[in-house]
Amino acid sequence: MKRLLPYLLSGGACFVLGALSTAADEPRSITVPMVRAAQELLGLHFTDAQLDSVRGELAEYRDNYAANRKVSLPNHVAPATVFNPVPAGWQPGPAAGNGKLPKTDKVKLPANRDELAFYSVRQLGELLRTRQISSEELTRFFLARLRRYDPKLLCVTSLTEELALQQARAADAEIGKGRYRGPLHGIPYGAKDLFSTKGYKTTWGSVPYKDQQLDEDAAVVARLREAGAVLCAKLTLGELAMGDVWYGGRTRTPWNLEKGSSGSSAGSASAVAAGLLPFAIGTETLGSIVSPSTACGVTGLRPSFGRVSRAGAMALSWTMDKAGPIARSAEDCALVFSALVGQDRRDPATLLVPADFRYAFNLDVKKLRVGYLKADFERTYPNKANDEATLAALRRLGVELVPLELPPLPANDITYLLTAEGAAAFDDLTRSGRDQLMVNQGRNAWPNIFRSSRFIPAVEYIQAQRYRTLLIEDMHRRLQGLDGYLAPSFSRNLVLTNLTGHPAVAVPNGFTKDGLPQTVTFMGALFEEGKLLALVKAYQDATDFDEKHPPLNF
Repeated sequence: MKRLLPYLLSGGACFVLGALSTAADEPRSITVPMVRAAQELLGLHFTDAQLDSVRGELAEYRDNYAANRKVSLPNHVAPATVFNPVPAGWQPGPAAGNGKLPKTDKVKLPANRDELAFYSVRQLGELLRTRQISSEELTRFFLARLRRYDPKLLCVTSLTEELALQQARAADAEIGKGRYRGPLHGIPYGAKDLFSTKGYKTTWGSVPYKDQQLDEDAAVVARLREAGAVLCAKLTLGELAMGDVWYGGRTRTPWNLEKGSSGSSAGSASAVAAGLLPFAIGTETLGSIVSPSTACGVTGLRPSFGRVSRAGAMALSWTMDKAGPIARSAEDCALVFSALVGQDRRDPATLLVPADFRYAFNLDVKKLRVGYLKADFERTYPNKANDEATLAALRRLGVELVPLELPPLPANDITYLLTAEGAAAFDDLTRSGRDQLMVNQGRNAWPNIFRSSRFIPAVEYIQAQRYRTLLIEDMHRRLQGLDGYLAPSFSRNLVLTNLTGHPAVAVPNGFTKDGLPQTVTFMGALFEEGKLLALVKAYQDATDFDEKHPPLNF
């Protein structure tokens, strides 16, 4: 590295993926020693004669990069290529379930209105449908909780109070006239602040964008509006979708205000866990629903890749970003997912996958064949006892558990797909130097990651995508005959399945000795969210971890 440093610092190797210098810099002539140093960086071994031959093409490439950089590429402009998670030869199975919601017990308005904070979406929907409470009253209740507890949790970037009250009054008027849209009609919610919302800031949790306003509604915001839901708040995310630190501080878990909520769907998980909202929308690229759902003790659904449109959402990785609900239970996640799923021409990934979703809660779980990552569950790790208890609970329900092994290919070796795409998505931020405004500036923070990712060769990026195809095909073979499987929430499964696009649900299943919540991950076959959520609901009906919550007032 010491031999390469002078070249890297001087820009001598910058032609590898395009110079990091400004357009005003005079390009240096490309010499054989420069190319020799660059190939050391990339692990290549061409002769000096061969390197001399490529100098002309490299200079031309550098000119091409300079020309391309004169074209404005806002974050919302996606690559022409679209990632497809569907394995070769995949065919949809027979439709699972009857498509109906299970019957619910009669719900009564509590004498102590504060108890509404931890009612489920389904329960609140029944109260609204039967007109025991108005959407406006419910919305004001949750707005008050957001105002009261946000100073402790730091989970809100913007309250959308004016919009929320308008939507709540509209819901009340429609419900009053018998125009009931469904179980989300009149229900308050929050959206991670990387989803654009007309009339409000969309900050991406980052200083360079904290005053940004985008004149559109993201697809998820629009679809929830059509379902009659009421947007009460834009919720925090770790800066540019990493961690739980944003320009306003660190979002906290309500279980322990000295601990972070994890991220990057930090505010979404924290607000739901604290009873500030019945549900929220998060995103995951590499753990951003699973991790905060664990830290906050809520149920988080990461859908199959392509099932929910990301139009109007900040892009971090076009081939890995996924949007999904965070709520109290699998049933609540299903209600929200049903409103979100579907094709959208603004997000071509949605056009490649099935557009339908059916509730499958009537499935007999005794007929399900479910895998579990035997080797992972047998190792020593912090949540081992709780996970073993989960497996035992499923066996008592009559679920057939079958040992399963993941593909041996080391998925961690291609996570630079994410960082390369992120570097492209925020290319202007990096080259303009505005990345210096970001809160986190450490070696493992975005500014440094984006800079280092400029040196990932295009050929290696494409090879990694081909390697990803092998993972997808191998996973498809291994899941044949299975209705899903279980995994520890933090194992290589998390990385691998974010690459293959399989759906996951982070499910609360216990606590640490310090009283912090833990989860286990239920995995589904590709596009089988209905069956997956039915299995989780059966587990949650047999246990009470999804009903645990922090104190009402903390």
